Amino acid sequence: MIFIQNHQTNIVIDLAKLKNDATKILQALNYTNFDLTILLVNESTIQKYNRDYRQKDKPTDILSFPFHPTLKAGEQIITKSEDDQNLGDLILCPLYILNDLPRWEKSFEERLQILLVHGICHLLGYDHILDTDYAIMKEKEDWLIRQINT
Repeated sequence: MIFIQNHQTNIVIDLAKLKNDATKILQALNYTNFDLTILLVNESTIQKYNRDYRQKDKPTDILSFPFHPTLKAGEQIITKSEDDQNLGDLILCPLYILNDLPRWEKSFEERLQILLVHGICHLLGYDHILDTDYAIMKEKEDWLIRQINT
């Protein structure tokens, strides 16, 4: 099940589209019976999470908190109980995303979709620390974007 909580009032978000996009991503990944939480927050809230969990005292666009932190990219989650049917939590900051748009040359909706895919990939063990990891993650992200938009 996909849970979305909107704790910000700066940007109007199409929550139905966000949930629909997340549903399509989970379907493409064969995780339809898994939980995913998406929290939309303001800049001060995401800055607090970024400071507390990443030691970076500044706002950001998205943070990912995987339920299965040892999962490697490309591995399928093996559940041992219903509690294991959880991908994790995403925290997104719509105002930061909006203010950061000039750098990306995308619409707000496109950028939100890209970040949703990016965050879910992080929940599934993908990262971009090394160039080789980036290439693998980017390929998965591009594939997922195509799945959403078909």
